[in-house]
Amino acid sequence: MAANKKKHEPFIHITKRDAIVWWKAWLIRIAAVIIALLVCAIVVVALTGYNPIKVYASMIDGTFGSSRKVWNTLQSTAILLCISLAVTPAFKMKFWNIGAEGQVLMGALASAACMFYAGDRFPTPILILIMAIASIVSGMIWALIPAFFKAKWNTNETLFTLMMNYVAIQFVSFAIMVWVPNGSMTMGVINRASKIGWFPEIFGQKYLFNIIIVVLLTVAMFVYLKFSKHGYEIAVVGESENTARYIGINVKHVIIRTMMFSGALCGVAGLLLVAGTNHTITTSTAGGNGFTAIMVSWLAKFNPIIMMLTSFLIVFLQRGAGQIATTLRLNQSISDILTGIILFFIIGCEFFVNYKINFSFGKKITEAEKIEEAAK
Repeated sequence: MAANKKKHEPFIHITKRDAIVWWKAWLIRIAAVIIALLVCAIVVVALTGYNPIKVYASMIDGTFGSSRKVWNTLQSTAILLCISLAVTPAFKMKFWNIGAEGQVLMGALASAACMFYAGDRFPTPILILIMAIASIVSGMIWALIPAFFKAKWNTNETLFTLMMNYVAIQFVSFAIMVWVPNGSMTMGVINRASKIGWFPEIFGQKYLFNIIIVVLLTVAMFVYLKFSKHGYEIAVVGESENTARYIGINVKHVIIRTMMFSGALCGVAGLLLVAGTNHTITTSTAGGNGFTAIMVSWLAKFNPIIMMLTSFLIVFLQRGAGQIATTLRLNQSISDILTGIILFFIIGCEFFVNYKINFSFGKKITEAEKIEEAAK
């Protein structure tokens, strides 16, 4: 009798999806973006009284309004994508590397030091090779330190890598103080006259060399994660360290190797920023991209190809938001609000990609039916 007693099923019942075809997942994401734009339009009208179409036109103009803006957008996307590629192996392994900002800074510092001290001793091709080696090794060492402590004593990698960022900032501050003894703490453009150590312009475009390098890295990272033995080991360690040990994978070795690889790519990003973009070094050279890259990697579900789209989306929102503040003479806060709303919907839609919401509308079920449904 008790088993047949009917009870009301909850009005809302959330179940995890077993699988969803790719085009349905993208329909959900596109719908999320459309809803986000509608919500932003309501917010714009309520707070400013401006026509939302005019606001969105300003965002597009901030990205595609001129040839210079297009190249700046592609350059910013390339740098963000490079750092996102760097953090992806560690995050796929569930090693929470929050230290990309510091690793990029150390790579940039190594490049700047080579330009500063050896700029008049070597021709540009040899100097760039030296800068590349120095940047990669510096980023690698900066990532190795927390990886070693994690593998050896199981320290908290999140706090460790985060604190390493601040240490890197102080290293840069100290170097600038030594290089610029007048106390201004502002490092000018290095080798402005000779341009020794600068990446060459390709077809008259100073950022094209950076973009080509990052595209090649993206393809290489996709192949590495999907088809190489190391990529397989990273995935297994990320799923379960116990399983990895059971099948003979040296987990400590994988942690150290993967973080050194991650740091090396951050070093490459530092090289691109110094040799191909800014030609100088400051404590803000990384520009917060080390933290933004985490969101890019997660949104793309650690897929390097999709990261190209998510990186561009983030840069588009950032540049568009700045253009809104400039063109419409609005406070920067309204731009940040719109960016936050759009990102909230983009991130939130992943819930609907992974879960399904069922409505019962007061349907009554027996305990036996409930047990049968759970068994399925």
